[in-house]
Amino acid sequence: MTFPNPKPSPKTAQIPRRILSIWIARLSADRWRLCEGIARGEGADAAPLALITETAHGPRIDTANDAGLAAGARAGMMLADARTLCPDLAVRISDPAGDLDFLEKLAVWAQRWGPWSALDPPDGLLVDITAVAHLFGGEARLLADVEACFARRALAVRVAAAPTAGAAWGLAHYGPRAAILTGDDDAVERLSGLPVAALRLDDDVLTVLRRLGLKRLGDMTGRFGDAKGRDAIMRRFRNRRSPAANPLMRMDQLLGKVPEPLLPVIPQRMPLVQRRLAEPIRHRELLDQVVRDLAADMARVLEGSAQGARRLELGLWRVDGEVVIRPLELSAATRDPVHICRLFAARLDDVDAGFGIETIRLRASWAEPLSLEQADIETTAETQGTSLSACIDRLSVRLGPRAVQRPVPHASHIPERAQRWQPPLEPEPASQGELAFHARPLKLLDKAEYISVLYATPDGFPRSFRWRGKVHEVVRVEGPERIAPEWWRERSTVRLRDYYRIEDGEGRRYWIYRHGLLGDGRGGLPDWYLQGLCG
Repeated sequence: MTFPNPKPSPKTAQIPRRILSIWIARLSADRWRLCEGIARGEGADAAPLALITETAHGPRIDTANDAGLAAGARAGMMLADARTLCPDLAVRISDPAGDLDFLEKLAVWAQRWGPWSALDPPDGLLVDITAVAHLFGGEARLLADVEACFARRALAVRVAAAPTAGAAWGLAHYGPRAAILTGDDDAVERLSGLPVAALRLDDDVLTVLRRLGLKRLGDMTGRFGDAKGRDAIMRRFRNRRSPAANPLMRMDQLLGKVPEPLLPVIPQRMPLVQRRLAEPIRHRELLDQVVRDLAADMARVLEGSAQGARRLELGLWRVDGEVVIRPLELSAATRDPVHICRLFAARLDDVDAGFGIETIRLRASWAEPLSLEQADIETTAETQGTSLSACIDRLSVRLGPRAVQRPVPHASHIPERAQRWQPPLEPEPASQGELAFHARPLKLLDKAEYISVLYATPDGFPRSFRWRGKVHEVVRVEGPERIAPEWWRERSTVRLRDYYRIEDGEGRRYWIYRHGLLGDGRGGLPDWYLQGLCG
């Protein structure tokens, strides 16, 4: 007996994917205008403004506001040329890191239109609006709501919706206003009029395509429809692995033939506790009491999420509107309120309360996982004394972050170069796993000391040697371990080393090495040195 295949239910059918592309025109200039309040409301672009970057040939303009563009300033223009057209042009230094931070905040805010959003640097956002448009009354109203919300933030945007991120990006940048490409439309026909710049390619690739006569996407789809034309383009760009340098890959992503992975922005909620005081406080004793209460609240919040704070920020809001921020960085994750209060006590001595402090906020801007039970050695140190991490924190706060250093491993076979010193707050470098099998003595001398070998065997190791005025007879030997010089940083005359672990007649063990070989052409007889003491 056979059963016919059931028809797929509309509820279980796959919902077509929809991507919303948001292009923020002149993100950098708009961010400066919003953050500094250069001009708000009427006459928002009354004063010409440009953001510049210092180059080897002088300042170069990155972007300009409407007044600057009207005066003749353009992106990529030298500042001296722009000043000849607009002598009143005001300039500010570009801040790429600040622009990216601003874009990340906009990406989190843009999740009001979809379940997740992704960055499209340097001035765009991508939002997944699959199965969301009906909540706004259709995609046309959704796009209108996006434009209205950004307009209330004094940001000019161009938006578009399409089944793929590439198509949405191309329509937002080069298509009509609030363009919508549905799954039933002929994507090749709708996108054929867009320029080849809609493929998000590098400038040198666009130049090559224009020289080949490919100026519109319609020219490329016509060529790529033929196998010979596609093979010709593939041969020209066969060494281009990046999607931004391969027009074939970008075209396939545009039409949905090749998937394009997107990295969503996931907001992280930072633990925060605060106190809004009924009466402003001006005395240090009251301030310390509030800080103790906030530290206890922060400890409970961190314990609930099994985390410990590595960076804390204490904000004090005064009655006159001034805000005092006191940051604190810790060498190890902690949620001990007593330790936190002790560290902040040294940072609050110079706080001027003015007419009073009305709000105090404590935020953990950097937190790491911290189990509820600490190791026995840490527990013993906390109950009977001061733990190492607590001691480092107290010294760093009192002496400065650069005054305390710790040894960290360094990638070098030479023993005296196998470690370096760095501040405890800096991340530890990656471990050198290939050197893990080397056995090193428990104690290395600060500088290898010369020893006089009284008698050396034909095998190479000494039978007896004199060190610090005393003769030692060798009874056991292990080695040699040969270490060649670092040729990329040493001269060609540097000699190699043969290390031996030896034991004298009294049971003491040493780590010695022979510097050079007899007849190696890099000096006379080899010398012997003692560099470490074994346990």
